[in-house]
Amino acid sequence: MPELPEVETTRRGIEAAIGGVELSGAVVRDGRLRWPVPPALNELVAGRRIAGIRRRAKYLLFDLEYGHLILHLGMSGSLRVLAADVPPAKHDHIDLLIDLPEPRVLRYRDPRRFGAVLWQPGEAFAHPLLANLGPEPLEADFSAKYLKAALEGKQVAIKLALMDNHIVVGVGNIYANEALFRAGIRPDRPAGKLSLADCERLVRVVVETLTEAIAAGGSTLRDFVDSEGRPGYFQQGYFVYGREEQPCLRCGSPVRHARLGQRATFWCVDCQPR
Repeated sequence: MPELPEVETTRRGIEAAIGGVELSGAVVRDGRLRWPVPPALNELVAGRRIAGIRRRAKYLLFDLEYGHLILHLGMSGSLRVLAADVPPAKHDHIDLLIDLPEPRVLRYRDPRRFGAVLWQPGEAFAHPLLANLGPEPLEADFSAKYLKAALEGKQVAIKLALMDNHIVVGVGNIYANEALFRAGIRPDRPAGKLSLADCERLVRVVVETLTEAIAAGGSTLRDFVDSEGRPGYFQQGYFVYGREEQPCLRCGSPVRHARLGQRATFWCVDCQPR
C-alpha cells in the first residue's frame, strides 16, 4: 500500500487542485525517507511552475520547468492539499509551498518513511527507478499477446509475475489477488503455463479491477487518504483479499490463505480451478 489505484486517485486530486500553479518553495522537516530528500529541495522548486502531474507505475511525476520531482508514497505515505496555516502533525515531513491564488501547501505525510521525494534534472523516464519498467496495465500495450510472450517459459507463480514491474507495472498484492479470482486462475499456477485465452481473460480483469478501484478512490486498509483526506472504498467489495476462511461470495467455499513470495495470498479453490 498504496498501490496503483491509490496513486492514480492521488494524482487526479492533486492535478485538479494545483496543476499549473507556481511553487514558491519547500519545507523539509525530516528528509530521512527511503532515500535522502535533496538538501537543496527549496532552491530546486522555488519559482517553478507545475507543468503537469503524471503517474508511472506507483511513482508520481511532477513536471516542473527545468526538472522533475519524483514521489513515491511507500507503504504509508499520502499527499494532501491544505491551507498554509494548517499546523503540521508528527509525520508530516515535507511541504511544497504555493502562494497563489491563495497560500496553500502540498503536504507529504509518511509515518513509516519508506517513501521517496527525488529530483530528476533531465528526462523523467531516464531516472534509474523508471528506466526499465514494463507497460502500464491501463494502456494499450498491455495486451494478451504481449502478456503471453512476456510469460513464456517462466515457472514463477502467476501472482508473482503480475506483481513484477518488469512485466507490468503497478499491479500490487491486493489487486493481483482480486484479478486472479475474477479470472478464475490459481495464484500459484506457473506463469508460463497460461494459454493465450487465459492471458486474454487476465488482461481484461486486471483492467476492470484497477478501473473499478480508481473509481472507488482506491483501498484504505490503514493509512491511505486522498488529496482531500478521504479514504478509499474499494475494500468494501473485495472478493478474496483479507477474507481468509470466510465464505466465497460466489460459491460459499472457504477462502484459502497462504504466503506466496512472502506476500499474503487469497483464493477460492472452487472458483479458481485452473
